[in-house]
Amino acid sequence: MSEKRKRIAILGSTGSIGSSCLSVLDSLGEAYQLVGASAHTQWQALAQQAHKYRLEKVVLTDATYAKELENDLANTETQVLIGSESLMDLATDEAIDTLIVAVVGAAGLPAVLAATQAGKTIAIANKESLVVAGCVLMPLAIQNKANILPIDSEHSAILQAMRSGNRTEIQKVIITCSGGPFREYEPHQLAQANLADALNHPTWDMGPKITIDSATLMNKALEIVEARWLFDLEPDRIEVLIHPESIIHSMVEFCDGSVIAQLSPPDMRLPIQYALTYPARLPSPARRLNLHEMRQLTFEPPDPERFPALRLGFEVARRGGTAGAVLNAANEAAVEAFRSGKIAFSQIAELTEHCLRNHKWVEKPGLAELLEADKWGREEVKMVLPTLVRPTPA
Repeated sequence: MSEKRKRIAILGSTGSIGSSCLSVLDSLGEAYQLVGASAHTQWQALAQQAHKYRLEKVVLTDATYAKELENDLANTETQVLIGSESLMDLATDEAIDTLIVAVVGAAGLPAVLAATQAGKTIAIANKESLVVAGCVLMPLAIQNKANILPIDSEHSAILQAMRSGNRTEIQKVIITCSGGPFREYEPHQLAQANLADALNHPTWDMGPKITIDSATLMNKALEIVEARWLFDLEPDRIEVLIHPESIIHSMVEFCDGSVIAQLSPPDMRLPIQYALTYPARLPSPARRLNLHEMRQLTFEPPDPERFPALRLGFEVARRGGTAGAVLNAANEAAVEAFRSGKIAFSQIAELTEHCLRNHKWVEKPGLAELLEADKWGREEVKMVLPTLVRPTPA
């Protein structure tokens, strides 16, 4: 094996982010080798990837189709592991240089912490790892010389723009967002929004949970917390700005008044590749920006009454401790309740705030306390659900 070849594993290789990662790896060529991958239930797609890339190790976290996967790969050299605990085995494999974390939710957290302790380079699309455990994860990364790089478009844009100056020269970072499908809705209209409305994102094609987070702007709340830990920023140096065109993915303002922005079409392959090749840049399969077709770039501040989730994000960024675990868990449970028709759209943020107000906050938690806070947030949402009254249709 060439010393320059990067050996890569993907947690969540069969999802939308995982598919974009494979597109990038196919473009990059032999210098980047995929050696491991995981999926939750999509065993057939995982098996196809194992055959195509001659993977050394795969993990299926849901055991339902374990026999099917094992039988499919029986005559290959691919090692098959079953169960979520096996993600840590894949994440810490000595043969792997870079771990791409593309799973949704808090499920990937133990593997991320294990890879960090092992000193890996971690390309992370999973907001939850930093939101839930940033206070533990980032000191652990420094201690073990692990490199944590973002592959979501906003934080990749911040990382790129930050390279235009020194850390001491940064005034603030500006995280942009499209505003989602409800950017112009009034609060009373939001109360009547249904699932189809929330899933009708104007810019990005994502999974249902992330798309609903984009509709509530809870995704920006999570990104505020993520930026606070990833870049070691005080919350008052983070700003959110609505930018419907989704061309500018984030900006950094420096002390001299210069604002450096990263522009590109909405295409996850660009931030994914930047994390894999960092700090170098290589030709990319991502779509290119055609400046001749651009007519305008517009910006507006988000309405705090329409999007109360943003206030919760800043609050959690300031408090730290177990607040991030509760925010993430309560939101996940509330989104699931909305998807199953148990609550109204406007009650997602209400439920999440209720959990933040009533949880037993721990300032300096360990992993066990973070996981307990995560569990409590989910259980609290389930307990409160029967007491909620849905708004009556207008």
